[in-house]
Amino acid sequence: MNLKSALATASLLLTCALAIAANLSVDIGGKRTFTTEELLARPDAATIRVPDDVTFHRTMMYRAVPLRALLDARHLPDDGELQITGTDGFVTHLPARLLFDDRAKPPRARAWLAIEPPGEPWLRVTGGGDIGPFYVVWTDAAASDIKSEQWPYKVDAIRATQYAAARWPQIAVDREVPAESPVRRGQALFATQYMTCHRMNGAGDASMGPDLNLPHNPTEYFQPWVLARFIHDSRSIRAWPGMQMHDFDRSALSDRDIGDVIAYLGYMAKHKK
Repeated sequence: MNLKSALATASLLLTCALAIAANLSVDIGGKRTFTTEELLARPDAATIRVPDDVTFHRTMMYRAVPLRALLDARHLPDDGELQITGTDGFVTHLPARLLFDDRAKPPRARAWLAIEPPGEPWLRVTGGGDIGPFYVVWTDAAASDIKSEQWPYKVDAIRATQYAAARWPQIAVDREVPAESPVRRGQALFATQYMTCHRMNGAGDASMGPDLNLPHNPTEYFQPWVLARFIHDSRSIRAWPGMQMHDFDRSALSDRDIGDVIAYLGYMAKHKK
């Protein structure tokens, strides 16, 4: 075996070893750790079909377990959230009601934890590499209006937390803002779609992108039409080496959604805290 072949074999063995050793930490009413092997051996593990997977933009098949089966709903308040972190610094917050509100009439979205089997790596994402070992996917996602950032991958931990505005009052709009205001709707969209990577007024768990209000807010240096286009297709406006920002097409954020987010950003530009 020549040196090149030996290195390739060593790399393959290391990749398989890492997949076998993958752990998922769950901290809801007590900390537990699940390994890849334990999850794949569960009696509720199933092969599921996910049409129009958000990450791969095609139908995908996964070995997965129902996400709610791994969590203890008794320790989640009705207005609580699940904080899901990834090894790449991505942080997603899912309202607990998306998983545990059984009052909603079917069809309704169902969350699954997809598990990358050892020796059977998933497809790689262009520019993003491997997305394993764990990935939160949805069936019937449209029924509950699941957003693109609510499909986190490279997952390594899940824990219970309060909803974003309760944890970080500095991202919340004033009580006087009407419930039907685009600004208030924009706040909810910002928490779901942007706080996975960015902070607001120093608040947030994510570390991939810059704070979007401090020292300056995008509405202070982008014209509205430019900012809207930047959100849809960032590289058509500005690109740089090592750029990690991904775009939101209209299936992820409609034009109305983007208008609401921009309304919220404009509001927060006047409320730096």
